[in-house]
Amino acid sequence: MAPRDFTYREIMISTQRWQLDTEIPQLSKDGDILLGGSFYFHSSWKSRENNFTQKPLSLECISLNFREFQFAQAMLFAIEEINNSTDLLPGISLGYKIYDTCGSVSRSIKVALALNNGNENMSFTSEGECPRPVQVQAIMGETSSSPSTAVATVFGAFHIPMISHFATCACLSDKTKYPSFLRTVPSDYYQSRALAHLVKHFGWTWVGAVRTNDDYGNNGMATFTEIAEQLGICLEYSISFFRTDPTEKIKKITKTIKDSTAKVVVAFLSHRDMEVLIHELSNQNLTGYQWVGSESWIFDSQIAAMDKTHILDGAIGLSIPKAHVSGLREFMLDVKPLILSNNKLFREFWETLFRCKFKQAKASETLKKCTGYEDLRGVENSFTDMSLMPIFNNVYKGVYAVAHALHNIFGCSKTCNNSAQLDPYMILKHIQKINFKTKEGDEVYFNEDGDPPAKYEIINWQPKENGMVDFVTVGLYDASFPAAKQLNLQNKSIIWTHRSTEVPVSVCSVKCPPGTRKVLQKGKPVCCYDCIRCAKGEMSNITDAVSCVKCPPETWSNARGDACVQKEAEFLSFEEIMGILLTSAALLGTCLTAAVALIFFRHRKTPLVRANNSELSFLLLFSLTLCFLCSLTFIGQPSEWSCMLRHTAFGITFVLCISCVLGKTMVVLMAFKATLPGKNIMKWFGPTQQRLSVLGFTLVQVIICILWLTISPPFPTKNFKEFKDKIILECSLGSAVGFWSVLGYIGLLALLCFMLAFLARKLPDNFNEAKFITFSMLIFCAVWIAFIPAYVSSPGKFSVAVEIFAILASSFGMLFCIFIPKCYIMLIKPEKNTKRNMMGKGAP
Repeated sequence: MAPRDFTYREIMISTQRWQLDTEIPQLSKDGDILLGGSFYFHSSWKSRENNFTQKPLSLECISLNFREFQFAQAMLFAIEEINNSTDLLPGISLGYKIYDTCGSVSRSIKVALALNNGNENMSFTSEGECPRPVQVQAIMGETSSSPSTAVATVFGAFHIPMISHFATCACLSDKTKYPSFLRTVPSDYYQSRALAHLVKHFGWTWVGAVRTNDDYGNNGMATFTEIAEQLGICLEYSISFFRTDPTEKIKKITKTIKDSTAKVVVAFLSHRDMEVLIHELSNQNLTGYQWVGSESWIFDSQIAAMDKTHILDGAIGLSIPKAHVSGLREFMLDVKPLILSNNKLFREFWETLFRCKFKQAKASETLKKCTGYEDLRGVENSFTDMSLMPIFNNVYKGVYAVAHALHNIFGCSKTCNNSAQLDPYMILKHIQKINFKTKEGDEVYFNEDGDPPAKYEIINWQPKENGMVDFVTVGLYDASFPAAKQLNLQNKSIIWTHRSTEVPVSVCSVKCPPGTRKVLQKGKPVCCYDCIRCAKGEMSNITDAVSCVKCPPETWSNARGDACVQKEAEFLSFEEIMGILLTSAALLGTCLTAAVALIFFRHRKTPLVRANNSELSFLLLFSLTLCFLCSLTFIGQPSEWSCMLRHTAFGITFVLCISCVLGKTMVVLMAFKATLPGKNIMKWFGPTQQRLSVLGFTLVQVIICILWLTISPPFPTKNFKEFKDKIILECSLGSAVGFWSVLGYIGLLALLCFMLAFLARKLPDNFNEAKFITFSMLIFCAVWIAFIPAYVSSPGKFSVAVEIFAILASSFGMLFCIFIPKCYIMLIKPEKNTKRNMMGKGAP
């Protein structure tokens, strides 16, 4: 069966039967329209044990709360001002019924039912309609969030507007649960976010949290924790308590704060719970902590007066912006009419304030008799303190919001059409739409959640020389601004705990400097970490980097690891020792070759030179000179032209060199063969044929080089793989086939030359040209065979050095083996430089 919707009449019957005790308003006044008020003039009540044998007695309220008297006075001031106004609700008077809830949620609900139903004992039958409408058209209160959630649930069922001046729990913005709840104080949703951003602004990432164990504290701290986590703030602890908790629990909380490493404590507490905590903190003398407070206590002078040991000095937090309501202070202090009218509540207030009794005191008593004419202006206490004017202004604006809604409903101008039938739902809808300015210029309106604009002042507790505290405004928070501009701290000096001017430090781990990264500590929150240096080739240039960034290929991390610097370019240069040695060797070889050429030129007409084919000898010396010089092209920074030149010049000059050696070998071999009778072989190895053979062998290498340069020539490149911290500037081969073709062709000619010289090894000793060529080709082949694995395995510039060494070694091998023995004869043994000796016939 589907659930049935209950009618208004049935709900009224049910609630009337539930209401067993009659609730009498502490303050009331008749009027055309009644407003309700719910305040806790007493902060607590006497505990009684029920024996369940008789009906429980009503709560006996104790501990007068002067703040709530001030709130009630603000409500009365606004009503009286409206009743005396000719512009707002002319001809219509507002009345009120104000109840004392004693700070009890259950009492608040009973008051709500009393405001809704009235106190007359009625009996409803199942027939007929309700005999009268609701008692009040709107409710002012509650002050706290938890009673407000309970009461708003009751009033929400009847759509009776309830306007709170200080219930800030974000949960009350939920219109599905609390459709008729509105407030003139911002929601804690914004305050919690503002507190988180305030903590982040000062660099506090390791904080403790204390909250009231009710809707206000739990919901506010839940939002703060959520935003704090997003901002990288960690909570070392988050503890809750209620003012009625046992003393042992309060002591446990102070011990938790004392044992923690966090030096900043965020206190999301009501002022009454803060009073309990500050008392215990004072007993423990728990100083040296930076307190961050919510608006409930941060600008409360009563809390500051209780802090005798200056535990809260330097506290910072959010407060409702300062306000002023002209005439309100004078009205509040003028309570004599209420005293003299025998109002029981205000007489109790007067007796507590002046420590007197209205009835004649007994002789044994020390209390004096109250007259009701005592001078209130000379008293300094929480009632005469006007520091809570922003909250009084909230009460004032709430009453005026109802008045403006009624003014619109009645269509008031100079007079009001008071014949209009009032309905709470109609009043609620008009309140939600109001937009007006108070006499002080404050704009009043509600958003879709029934909340006003979220604006806060940032308050700093600055102790004075006389031991008092100044609540100094050091900044503003406006949720209507863009996110980056919502928090605005002014250029004012902030006083911190212990009267320090330096911002306290509260972190689990010190910030990781640039060049390091954070590594979380196992089992601890994200704010606790170790700082690990970035690996080579990685960097971090920000504080508290989560990870290191790999440097681009052409850069490398510096010694500190906080920047990527250009890698050192490495190549075989003329300035370094290896380059100098190889250059010297190349120039030495060139000079020796030139010296040998000069010796040969001076002895060109001697039999030794003439017998060794002087033309090929000079051409060979020229090619050896080119071989020595071409090694210099391998030294220095590679460029496009040097890369192409070094390999092609090397290939062509070496082929020219070996072609000459090959020609000499063939001439020597054929000259020996030509001495046999009937052989006319030398005609095929004359000077012309020798020149053509050298030209032909060299032309093949030239063609190979042209094809190599045309198809895929060598080019300069940067090698990042060989060394991580260096760039190797080298010449890429382009076409590997071209490179190995050049080397292969040189090797083929060298092998052919070696084989021919080997065949001529048994020639007469006096004619030793073939033996020297064999030795030179043996050295040449050994050098280049060893070159291949050495070249492939050598890193960077060493591969270039290996190639230069192979060129120089093979060139020196040919120079020494072929020409030095001849120079020895020409210079040291000239007597052997004869034709007869060349023919192997010895001396005559």
